[in-house]
Amino acid sequence: MKLSRILPALPLASLAPLLLALCGCTVGPNYSLPKAAVVNAPFADAPLPDVDGRHVSQQPVPGDWWHLYDDPVLEQLVDEALQSNTDLRVAAANLARSQEALGVAQAQGGFSGKTSAAFDRAQESAEQYLLVNKLPVVNEGDVGISVSYEFDLFGKLRRGVEAANADSEATQAAADLARITVVANVVRAYLENCSAAEELAIAQQSVALQKQRVDVSRRLRDAGRGNQPDVTSGQTQVESLTADLPRYTARRKIAQYQLAMLLARAPSDLPPAVLACNKVPQIKQALPVGDGAALLKRRPDVREAERQLAASTARIGVATGALYPTVSFGASAGLTGILEDLGTSPTARWNFGPLISWTFPTNGARGRVREAEDASSAALAHFDGVVLNALRETETSLATYVADYTRADALRAALKSATQSASETHRLYVGGRESFIADLDATRTLTSTRSQVAAAEGQVALDQANLFLALGGGWETETAAPAPAPAAK
Repeated sequence: MKLSRILPALPLASLAPLLLALCGCTVGPNYSLPKAAVVNAPFADAPLPDVDGRHVSQQPVPGDWWHLYDDPVLEQLVDEALQSNTDLRVAAANLARSQEALGVAQAQGGFSGKTSAAFDRAQESAEQYLLVNKLPVVNEGDVGISVSYEFDLFGKLRRGVEAANADSEATQAAADLARITVVANVVRAYLENCSAAEELAIAQQSVALQKQRVDVSRRLRDAGRGNQPDVTSGQTQVESLTADLPRYTARRKIAQYQLAMLLARAPSDLPPAVLACNKVPQIKQALPVGDGAALLKRRPDVREAERQLAASTARIGVATGALYPTVSFGASAGLTGILEDLGTSPTARWNFGPLISWTFPTNGARGRVREAEDASSAALAHFDGVVLNALRETETSLATYVADYTRADALRAALKSATQSASETHRLYVGGRESFIADLDATRTLTSTRSQVAAAEGQVALDQANLFLALGGGWETETAAPAPAPAAK
């Protein structure tokens, strides 16, 4: 049920103090991050594990972290993706939409006005004027203008602006998340392209080396110092190594298809340097990872969840404000009457005064307040989950990177040993002082270790990109909106 009533008898001067007093009232809770939120827990501020100074350091994560690879081709790919990627275009459109929604919320209340003009031919009811004789058919006209000012007495509109502003900031954080995800995907696709090419080249070298062994076996057989089974075993190893070549070729093509999608271009239009890359770029320093507190302030998904919590809290005030009356002050003037008489004094009209409109809290109005409160509780739980996931992702990525880096170091040492062993064993075999089986095993060990080193180095490079993505760096730009900290510590 709605009650709307003009109060012309109430002196306007007596309303002013009351309106001024009520204008400072804002219903609903003021937003502040709960002390019990996970982001305020001591472990969320603790330094990240596995920061040993050799593999990773506590230096701040640079905004353009991909520059650490010192690869002009990679930087060109990232710059192009940031301009043409479809996900970033969607994010930009969503951000523009959220800013328009904020403008709509800010425009609510305050002054408004309208004009109207209506002309018709009608026969009015006589009884509505307490007459008994039928009224004649006439041409009627009604023109007028009105203005009003709505007072946000209980802060419903202010809470709406708070919610829209927080939503806009959450959308900005989502756009930042899209940016760092695109950058990380470009880096990973490029690294995978180069890694697959490097592993393919090593596999082809291994095939060529094994073929040399087979040729030596044939010559020894023909000279009476070898036998056919040695040649057959060597040829089997050649065929086995050759069978792996299509796998590396497919990996490289898949990486190039991924890059083409991220850059919104055809795979055949990729820069020639991408197609020619056959060496994985390396970062020649300990990775800068910062600390726990900086991580949570930097990650866009954490900021997005925190802003969503702020918006949910503001909507409690919006729902609560709907329980209270709205008050506006308006004035109107116009001409109403027979069309031929419009403009004469009998057709003139005007009025001004306060208007109180109150929808009584029925039909679930109070339930909507409780619904908003439950939504705020869910947003807090979601925020806690995002913070915990951010810590888990980073800690997992750190542990994986350190482990893979250590493994790659060990494999490089093993490769040095395997190279020396294979060379010595083959020399002894050619001199008749070692068996073919020993020579074949040493060659297999060398080719396998070489392949493992290339795969390990490629995995380390991918781990670096995954770690930077988990750290949340790469969204900072000169034109980016300032990012609020998730909590005041």
